[in-house]
Amino acid sequence: MKKKDILNLIKLHFENDNEGFSKQANVIAKDFEKEGDYQLAEYVLGLVSNTNVLLPQEFGYNSNFLEKINIINDSLFLPKKLEEETIGIINAINSNLKMHKFLFQGAPGTGKTETVKQIARLLERDLFGVEFNYVIDSKLGQTSKNIKELFIEINSLPNPKRAIILFDEIDSIALDRINSNDLREMGRVTSSIIKELDKLNDNIVLIATTNLYSSLDKALSRRFDTIISFNEYEREDLIKIAELMLDKYIVNYPSVRKNSKLFNKILNMAEIVPYPGELKNIIKTAVAFSDTTNPYDYLKRLFYSLTEIKEQKVNLEDLKKYGFTVREIEILTGVSKSNVAKKLKEINK
Repeated sequence: MKKKDILNLIKLHFENDNEGFSKQANVIAKDFEKEGDYQLAEYVLGLVSNTNVLLPQEFGYNSNFLEKINIINDSLFLPKKLEEETIGIINAINSNLKMHKFLFQGAPGTGKTETVKQIARLLERDLFGVEFNYVIDSKLGQTSKNIKELFIEINSLPNPKRAIILFDEIDSIALDRINSNDLREMGRVTSSIIKELDKLNDNIVLIATTNLYSSLDKALSRRFDTIISFNEYEREDLIKIAELMLDKYIVNYPSVRKNSKLFNKILNMAEIVPYPGELKNIIKTAVAFSDTTNPYDYLKRLFYSLTEIKEQKVNLEDLKKYGFTVREIEILTGVSKSNVAKKLKEINK
């Protein structure tokens, strides 16, 4: 930034040249942006536009309904089809084809919210989540007013091309208006959201997620440029994802040893392999809680977490029928190989 720009800005201020002052402030903001100081650039633009801006951290944070979400460069486990859909969304946003409203629908734990975070990271955009606790109000009509104020905030972001807005679990505030079990107030709220979505700044990317897609108002669903289903996991996808998760977590536990063959047998034996959100917690807990003196203790924990078998009711003969070797049965039950072989021999007499 040049000194003459600051001097010129001061001069225009005292001359009450509002138009010139605004243009000069924009020049300064662009200089900050070129230097990589995006927050200060946004702050300058916000001051000029007299909007309720999101201030740089050193000046504090000022927003009624939006919270900035920290994005961590973490692994994202998705099946190939959803990976392709995610890349497609990034390409659509970069192509400036005015595709900027997306709805992610699917069961809990399928990776909807985490995918939004990864999209924001890859696009190098700031991610802001809507705080529905502050939007929803018990006073009649106030929630609809808050919706309007929320979208004023969103549309007033000083650098819209650097923002992604996340409406996480939008079903918590917008359900079917013609559902007889719904309240009139909720119908008005949904109508308000529909109206505001139609006026959303084309430069702002908005992504909503829902676990209750079938309950959403159809007119609301039509406001999104694309709807992505996250219920696209095949059993094979989840087993591959589980192994990638295991590889990630055991790195920090030198006492843990990998046994891919037994790990896959356990997963194949599970009646239902959970979605990534739950699967991650199960694997992480099994590894973290495992006995440091037993490198395969986590497999035993996984076995009882993922199958219907209860540890106190485990049957050695059934395990043998499921295809587990004597050594694997030892790992899963804690019974020594010699005793496993002896008991199986007695059973088969």
